[in-house]
Amino acid sequence: MSEKVSERPPVDRRKQGPASPAPARSTRTPLGWWRNPWRRPHILASVTWVYLAWSLLPVFIAIGISFNSGRSNSVWQGFSTQWWWGHPESDPTGALFVSPELHAALIQSLRLSFLTMFIAVPIGVAFAIGISRWRGPAPAGANFLMLFSFVIPEIIIGISMFLFFTYLLKFVHLGTGAQLLSLVTYQVSYPVIIVRARMLSIGREYEEAATDLGASPTQAVRRVLLPLLYPAILVSFVLVFADTIDDFITVRYLSGGASTEPLSVKIYNFSRGTLTPAINAAATFLLFSTLVIALLGVFLYRRITRGQRAEDQEMTGYLT
Repeated sequence: MSEKVSERPPVDRRKQGPASPAPARSTRTPLGWWRNPWRRPHILASVTWVYLAWSLLPVFIAIGISFNSGRSNSVWQGFSTQWWWGHPESDPTGALFVSPELHAALIQSLRLSFLTMFIAVPIGVAFAIGISRWRGPAPAGANFLMLFSFVIPEIIIGISMFLFFTYLLKFVHLGTGAQLLSLVTYQVSYPVIIVRARMLSIGREYEEAATDLGASPTQAVRRVLLPLLYPAILVSFVLVFADTIDDFITVRYLSGGASTEPLSVKIYNFSRGTLTPAINAAATFLLFSTLVIALLGVFLYRRITRGQRAEDQEMTGYLT
């Protein structure tokens, strides 16, 4: 006996409206609010703001004390710039830009920072290009040596360089020369790592294209590779300057006397006695100088990358 099978007509999905969403869980209860994945991250935002306040509030307090009209570091007695370029008679160290001792330390800090920056970065860029073009197992060892300098504690570096210049290289006297050689030796790692990372991201196609068009290897590096490395080079300048200007352990061990002590060492020496707002002004100067160099690097970085993007778009339009 045959049975009739009821056939339903096919359903046209296009005529149907959008599927009704699944009923959402109620978020009025605390448990429902916690289980809601689309809730606003109030807890993460609170933790972030608490951390920023905890880390930045002492810095702002130290900056504010440097403009205190009185000698106290805990009581605000009015706004004044006497600890920067005034003549406070109550403080034997004087103001930052007036005191001979603090002024000499400030000049020493800037001297070491700029000299280290302008010596270490070109050497690091050349070293990074050499490692990338070097064949054999030696580049891996050289690259590990650059990374190894970040692992060594700074106090070990300071003591080692002190013994090295004291007992082996006796013709290099403690002072600016020993400080500069030591800082350059270990600050080279920053540009090497940053420039190598940039080279890995851009590849070797640009240089190969330049050599195919008749450029020599030197011209390919100078006219093609180096312009592409300008952002990494700028970042290297900023990092080397920021890490050098507030260096303390290495330069303290290699100081030849009071005349070669940078501002970071002077801050430590004066803070062991009676701390005055002049020391806060010195620390604020170190902070502001780093911020100025960083902002200048960001500005130049944007200008260079904007120009490179415009050139790439122009070249792409020309080829298409």
